[in-house]
Amino acid sequence: QVQLVESGGGLVQAGGSLRLSCAASGLTFSNYGMGWFRQAPGKERQFVAGITWNGRTTWYADSVKGRLTISRDNAKNTVYLQMNSLNAEDTAVYYCAGDRTGWGKSTFDSWGQGTQVTVSS
Repeated sequence: QVQLVESGGGLVQAGGSLRLSCAASGLTFSNYGMGWFRQAPGKERQFVAGITWNGRTTWYADSVKGRLTISRDNAKNTVYLQMNSLNAEDTAVYYCAGDRTGWGKSTFDSWGQGTQVTVSS
């Protein structure tokens, strides 16, 4: 059974940084593309960033380019989201997702439970 467990969320002041982690188990992690999504109150879940199985290609939503960075460590079965220059619009529940096709762009079929990020202004 695939399990994705996010950690690292919390309360941060505007302009601050956080690093989210997602530990994966029950899958061959190095074959999976991975992604991060977020959902703010009253809004739909939104794609934030994705990374291919080998970490060589990444994708980002326009709203986070230059501020958020996705990375992975296949030896640790973990994907990260480094978030810098945070603002109030980044407040949301952040979800980790797995894509068995390996691309980490659009075909996600495994999900974590989410971690809350709150940015205070």
